[in-house]
Formats: sequence, C-alpha cells, structure tokens
Amino acid sequence: MNKITTTAYLLGLLTCLSWSCSAPKTEESKMIQETINFKVKVQEVPIGDKKAKLFHLDNGNGMEVEISSFGGIISKLIVPDKNGKSENIVLGYENIADYDNNDYYFGAAIGRFGNRISKGRFELDGSSYQLATNDGANHLHGGLTGFNRVFWDAEYLEGEESMIIKMSYTSPDGEEGYPGNLKTTLTFELTSDNKLLLEFVSETDQATIVNLTHHGYFNLSAMKENILGHQLTIYAPKYTPVDAELIPTGELKTVAGTLFDFTSPYLIGARIGEVPGGYDHNFVIKEAHSGDLVKMAELYHESSGRVMEVHADSPAVQFYSGNFLDGKLTVNGVNYEQYMGLCLEPQTFPNAPNEPSFPSARLNPGEKYSHKIELHFGVR
Repeated sequence: MNKITTTAYLLGLLTCLSWSCSAPKTEESKMIQETINFKVKVQEVPIGDKKAKLFHLDNGNGMEVEISSFGGIISKLIVPDKNGKSENIVLGYENIADYDNNDYYFGAAIGRFGNRISKGRFELDGSSYQLATNDGANHLHGGLTGFNRVFWDAEYLEGEESMIIKMSYTSPDGEEGYPGNLKTTLTFELTSDNKLLLEFVSETDQATIVNLTHHGYFNLSAMKENILGHQLTIYAPKYTPVDAELIPTGELKTVAGTLFDFTSPYLIGARIGEVPGGYDHNFVIKEAHSGDLVKMAELYHESSGRVMEVHADSPAVQFYSGNFLDGKLTVNGVNYEQYMGLCLEPQTFPNAPNEPSFPSARLNPGEKYSHKIELHFGVR
C-alpha cells in the first residue's frame, strides 16, 4: 500500500484537494513511493483585501518549502545542514500579510521583464512603448504591479517522486505598458532528493518582450550571519558592466583579472569593498539562447556545510549581494541589514530590448517562451 501521506488543512473557501494521476503507477514507482513521506498543508490567507493560497510542502527528507499564490512567492525554504538540522535559508516577512508591501521583492516571481530597462522604453516593429518607471527613471522587475504583486491561480499536484504547485496568470495587453496578452504558467516542483525546480512558460497574441525569473534572497547560515562569508562560484567568463543607474553599457567584459571573476570559488566579502555599491551585475554564462540547462553557480557556507547549486537554461545570471537591504526590517529577531541575503537570478540580459547585440527578449505569437531554473541542495 502506498505510504505517501498527504495532510491538507483548508481554511475559508478551500474545502478539499483533488489529486490526479496521469497514468497507472508501475511496480517500480510503487517501490520508490514506499520510502517517501510527502506532506502538504494548504491554507487560505488574507493579503490586502483578497485571499491567497499558501502551500507548505514537506518532502520527508529534511526539506520544506512554503509558496504563496500571491506573487508566486517562496516565503520559506527549509533545508538541512551537515548535522541534519533543517532551517529556513531565505529572507522574508514574518507574516504572509506583510508581502502586500514587498518592496524588496523577497522570494517573488518576477515579470514581465526581470531587471532593468533604461527609461522604461523600447521599440518593437517600429512602435515605441513606454513602461512604468519604478526605479528612478528606469523600469525594474515588471513595473509598479509586476508578477510579484498579482494573484495567480494555483493548484497542487503530486508526481511519483515530487510535489508540484502549478500556477497561472494572464497579463492583459497594456499592463504596465507591455504589448500583448501574455499567458504564463509557473510550476514549482519539490523533489524527494532535495531539489526545487521552477519552470516559466509563456505565450502571447502579439509581439512582446519577456524575461521571467525568481527573486529569492538566500543565506545558507539561516541568517545567523550575513553572506560575506559565503563562498561563491559563478561559471561566467564575462559580465556586463553598468553605468551609475545600474543599466548595462552594452559591453561584454571578460571577468579574468577583475573583481567579477568567480570562475573559481571566492568569498563574497573578500573584494566586495572594492565594488562601488556592491555586486548587482549580470554574469554572462553564454552569449546566446541555446535552451541548454547548465550549472550557473554554486554557493557554499562552511559552518553549516550547506551547498546550493543554481542550474538554468537562460543565458545569464544576476548576482545581487543585498546592497539595498537597509536595516529597517527585523524578522524573527534578525535585522535585515546590508548583505544579509543574496540573489542569484537566472535571466536574459538587462535592457536587452535596447541592445541589439544582447540575446533577444522578443516573443512572437505562435512561439513559446520557456525558462527552467533548478536549485539543488546538499551538504559537504
């Protein structure tokens, strides 16, 4: 008999969970599932004047994740250390309701365009578009009401060796200034071997631009210290220098011999004082879209032994060292001062619509945008 146990606590309008299996389970899959003890808790929680679904997934192997249908937000990510102690390793608010004012983009899905677009302007097929400007004179992370601030439709599904949350949202033509009705699905999958897999898939009815990612702030010490003592490797031979407004200059520069060379493991704090404002830069893994899933980065914290690998199929990854964390927020006794968390955001290059030499962010009707991100957790 299958020993997977599923516990669902439904508040408000949620009265049941429906489970679906696409095909009969084989004897092999039954044997695998005999060793798995998945648990899911689903709640309805108020955010602003609406309610969101809050999913708490436990894979029975020391890893748990809490995901909200508001903003596609990962509000908790609990993983074991080298001694088997499981702790939360992402920054976030103490109460789910507080994400209504998530100015830091803690744990959020980002769209329609992650990172910055200069002056919020771009041209497509001879037409000019003006997006919302929410980062000085520039457009950042989808604008005033990006994907991080919308309510997604969401459901729980169960795979043979994984737990799945599937979300969907349709961004209407003209939202935040973008052309086209953009239909997006976002899938979170927690596996039995401590991997968190994300996939964005989008389609449009009009030529548009798309660059979707996820904005988790990681701290493998479980916030016992800041991230300056974390060891980081980024498998990027080049990066894109930026101007004073953090807009890429259009140049691709080799990292060798610079403060941006993380091709070998480096302590984040070793050189950050020499980088004006800290790290907030696009690291070039490949110079064109290839669709290949590759290992982009590895983060290691010696005291806990925790290791996080970032795999993705996008051409680049943004390394942000938490420069704008300002100490105004204290959560569970931890003050979120500068460098308390870091982000590794797989992406297309920032300002790509205005740089013809950058990989294109264009999506046409009849095409499908797909972006896969994998976070692999372990210890050493």
